[in-house]
Amino acid sequence: MSPVRRCSRTACSQPAVFTLTYVYADSTAVLGPLATYAEPHCYDLCAEHAERLTAPRGWEVVRLPSEAARPSSDDLEALANAVREAAKPAKSGSGEPVGQGVEVGRRGHLRVLRSARPQRDR
Repeated sequence: MSPVRRCSRTACSQPAVFTLTYVYADSTAVLGPLATYAEPHCYDLCAEHAERLTAPRGWEVVRLPSEAARPSSDDLEALANAVREAAKPAKSGSGEPVGQGVEVGRRGHLRVLRSARPQRDR
């Protein structure tokens, strides 16, 4: 099975690039970027069928911009920097409690813990 999703229109073998969703309560058809996962009540459409899409009389078609869904190089660089920063080892003396907590109280499934003082080698 190919990982590329195909257009939902009959006899169309083009790759899907948009997802069509209906909001029946608002009489609206929403056409946006290809959804991450194939949903049972959504339709994946190729560029040609998405361009020619029309809605029933009395319905509104909302076309979401497809470029907004694609992260820019700045977004990707910021994400990579955040991952690098999170992967750095913590500095000693960062103010974080060290050691095991000592249970001071309990209420149902919740416990109150107090930080135990770290034991030093003598």
